[in-house]
Amino acid sequence: MQMPKVAIILASDSDLAVMSDAIKVLEEFKVEYLVTISSAHRSPSQTIEYVKKAQSSGIKVIIASAGLAAHLAGVIAAHFPLPVIGVPIKTGALNGVDALYSTVQMPPGVPVATVAIDGAKNAGILAVQILATSDKNLEEKLIDYKKKMAESVSDKAVKLKEKGWQNYSKD
Repeated sequence: MQMPKVAIILASDSDLAVMSDAIKVLEEFKVEYLVTISSAHRSPSQTIEYVKKAQSSGIKVIIASAGLAAHLAGVIAAHFPLPVIGVPIKTGALNGVDALYSTVQMPPGVPVATVAIDGAKNAGILAVQILATSDKNLEEKLIDYKKKMAESVSDKAVKLKEKGWQNYSKD
């Protein structure tokens, strides 16, 4: 068994429903990962301790999810020298816009790559892309993945042309 290369840190167990999309991507690409729950606000010492150990244990990318004030990815980025991907979660009165701004608006020197609100699938793909910069096998899998995605769009265009828009969804 290989050592995990990606850590997924959830600010809350309620994030798991969204973050499962990132997990599925990592599993599809056979990238080893760890998942845990830790909060920048409710368990800051635990979060920092986990992150400081992550690099020495072989973690190359951390994906962090959080809603509302969403400081988890930023706190992680302050203590982890490698890439951090933030996933703002749609919660609260502002439907995730607050989490998006909190995740993307980092100070100079503490970058966090930020995907869309509830964009866990893209976070998983971005983690794979980062790892693929030094892994030819992953790079080839990504090329194949994107080729299949393009073929799927072409297949749908053909189906639409053949069936017409009125009958497209009637299968």
